[in-house]
Amino acid sequence: MLAGAALLPHAVLAGTTAARANSSPGREAAVARIMARAAQSPTELRLFLRAMPKGGDLHNHLSGAIWAEDYLLWAAQAGFCATADGLSVEPPPPGGCASERRIERRDGQESPAYARLVDSFSTRGWQAGVGRNERSGHAQFFQTFARFAPIAAISTAPMLASVRRHAALDRVGYLELDHNTNAFSQAIMAAGDAPMGEGDIAATFEADRALIEPLLAQASTELSADEAAAAKALQCATPQAEAGCRVRVHYLFQALRALPPRMVFRSLVAAFMMADHDPRYVGINIVMPEDHPLALRDYPLHMAMIRFLAARYPRVHRTLHAGELGATQVPPLNRTDHIAQAIAAGAQRIGHGVDIAGEENAAATMARMAREGIAVEINLTSNDVILGVKGEAHPLGLYRRHGVPFVLSTDDAGVLRGDMTGEYVRAVREQGLTYRDLKQASRASLTYSFMPPDEKAAALAALDREWDAFEQDRMAGAP
Repeated sequence: MLAGAALLPHAVLAGTTAARANSSPGREAAVARIMARAAQSPTELRLFLRAMPKGGDLHNHLSGAIWAEDYLLWAAQAGFCATADGLSVEPPPPGGCASERRIERRDGQESPAYARLVDSFSTRGWQAGVGRNERSGHAQFFQTFARFAPIAAISTAPMLASVRRHAALDRVGYLELDHNTNAFSQAIMAAGDAPMGEGDIAATFEADRALIEPLLAQASTELSADEAAAAKALQCATPQAEAGCRVRVHYLFQALRALPPRMVFRSLVAAFMMADHDPRYVGINIVMPEDHPLALRDYPLHMAMIRFLAARYPRVHRTLHAGELGATQVPPLNRTDHIAQAIAAGAQRIGHGVDIAGEENAAATMARMAREGIAVEINLTSNDVILGVKGEAHPLGLYRRHGVPFVLSTDDAGVLRGDMTGEYVRAVREQGLTYRDLKQASRASLTYSFMPPDEKAAALAALDREWDAFEQDRMAGAP
């Protein structure tokens, strides 16, 4: 079950949200009219929404949240070279990089080689039309992670500082970051590719638990060091503290689904054990492309693994990527029940949920989500770029008509070259959300978070104060 407010049925939550968000009906209505006028222009709307309090971002992959320019700056500072194909980076050979493979902007301008790296690390070029005839948005998006992985693997501290800076700039007060420490990486990859079925889960768990247990303290120490270095970079606890210091952060451990089943299971064991061990980890997730052949083949097995581990670690919260599929992406028989299976496995939130209309018992699934307060994490830009799903084809309206709670989130803002304000702009212009809808969505992003109850209550109270200040400023004619 969810902690704190998330224990309440959705109907109760919705009523509570509405009451708190409606503390001054006249002022709210006046500000809503201001937004309605601004919504006629995407630039005016962005100007209005930039200052809006946005609560939390519950679907945010740390490595994908970093902009390519930051990765390339850190790579240059570490002496990394561009790879021979110009698409990635690598540690330098003895003697340093050859001149043509140095990572640099020349005379303050973006050189062709540098521009190629930025486009390789993101969907920037693809979104502008470069290469669309050769590869899909799905292919461009997912191949970026391996390309920036060499520098991401040694840059966690600056990455944490960067996402907190961007969150503060975007008026996001809480981040639930998908992030794994490096401590478990070697052990997970060493699990091997021997066959595994449901009947092997219990015995495999005993062996994997013994292997993971000694790594937990190492992982916590690693995270503490990275957090301390990020706080130092932000000058937290000093008079010069940056706004990012005020952004609350918790983590979700990402299990990896597009791997052989023993590796997937060991990554899930590490996820559940870490979330049970370290309170900074408030839950687990399962990620990587849902349409990958291994992920499709083993989907029921993965759900069985999660059910098994959830029974042994009942305190650990679960949000699961499910239904991140387009209508033409996989055969219909692969699209009939992924969201339903995730919920049956104990998902307390659903990441993406794009293919709900392709599921066999969609109405019953959405009724359960509404009844039990299982929120769906809506990523409008991500769904457009990766799946080609947007506008009326996007299921946000369907979820809302069925009473399913939702939160707006960014997914991978750096790779996608966006931010939460952009998600709010899309929500208004493409999905028809009103000012009151956005206001309630910002509260929902904290209500359906996995924060501990006391911390959640404090965050909600702070958000109420931010909304009060925002509306007073808008009424006073602030831009």
